[in-house]
Amino acid sequence: QVQLVETGGGPGQSGGSLTLSCVASGLPSIACMAWFRESPDSEREGVAAIDTEGSTGSADSVKGRFTISRDSAKNTLYLQMNDLKPEDTAMYYCAAERARKCWYKDHVPAEDFYAYWGRGTQVTVSS
Repeated sequence: QVQLVETGGGPGQSGGSLTLSCVASGLPSIACMAWFRESPDSEREGVAAIDTEGSTGSADSVKGRFTISRDSAKNTLYLQMNDLKPEDTAMYYCAAERARKCWYKDHVPAEDFYAYWGRGTQVTVSS
């Protein structure tokens, strides 16, 4: 059984940084992992994804500010969030799929590709 548990959310300041973590259990080493976010004002959107070989893709809204990475030895996915903006306020979800390569839709992680989801961690950025 695959379980994904996100941590690291909380309050942040504009221009500040936060790091999210997602610990995976029951996930094979060959897996695509991603971060999504959802706010009350918008639908869930793909933020960034990383495949087994370490290739990444991210949404234009976070390019140059957010970095996705993974530590396979620790079964952990990270999202380093720099230069935070109030519009980054959202619930952030970790997702995974048993696949070597990640799927994208319009250059962002495709939500319907992922079978496994965490419960989310809230990020709130104040101006």
